[in-house]
Amino acid sequence: MNVKQDSKRPAALSRRRFIAGGAIALAGVSVVARDAWAEPADEISRAADAIHQERSFSANRRRVYEALTVAAQFDQVVRLGEAMRSGMKLGTSPTAIHNQPGGAFTLFGGHIMGRFVELVPFERIVQAWRVANWDPGIYSIARYALSEEGSGTKLVFDHTGFPSGQVEHLAQGWIGNYWEPLAQFLAGAANARK
Repeated sequence: MNVKQDSKRPAALSRRRFIAGGAIALAGVSVVARDAWAEPADEISRAADAIHQERSFSANRRRVYEALTVAAQFDQVVRLGEAMRSGMKLGTSPTAIHNQPGGAFTLFGGHIMGRFVELVPFERIVQAWRVANWDPGIYSIARYALSEEGSGTKLVFDHTGFPSGQVEHLAQGWIGNYWEPLAQFLAGAANARK
C-alpha cells in the first residue's frame, strides 16, 4: 500500500524535532552547568539541630529580663551555675553586658560572647551567641520569649544555628548554667526582699 505524505508534514516534524531537540539540549546544558557550579555548601540543609526549652520562674517578667540583661545580676547567676560548681576556670574577662540592640556581651569569663540582635523590654531577647572556641565568625541565634504565667514568668527559649554535634552539650549547658541558677537567683532575690 502506497501512502502519499503531505508535503507540509515533513517540514512540521522537522521543526518540532528541532524545537524539542533544542529544548532538550538547553535543559541538558543547564543541568550540567548547575551541577558544575553547585557545591555541597550551596545546598539547603533541613537537618540542622535546634534546641527548644520552656521554663517557668516565680518572678515577674521584668525581674527575669533584667537578670538576663544586667551584668551585675547575670554575674550572680553565673556564680550559681554548673560551670562554677564543677570548678571550671571561666577565664579572666568579667561579665559585661551592653543591653541595647547591637550591644556586645561577654559571659562566663569570656567563654560565651555575642551581640544583642533585638531587645523588647520584658518580652523578648534575641542574641547572636557563640562559644569562644568555635571557628571565627560562627554565631548561633538564641531567642528568649517572656510571657506572664500567673504571678510568674514563662520563658520559651529557642537556640539555632550552632555547629553540628553540639546539641546535647549546649542543651545541658542552658539548663545547668542558665535556667537552674536563674531560678535560684530569682528565689534568693525574692527572699532578700522579704
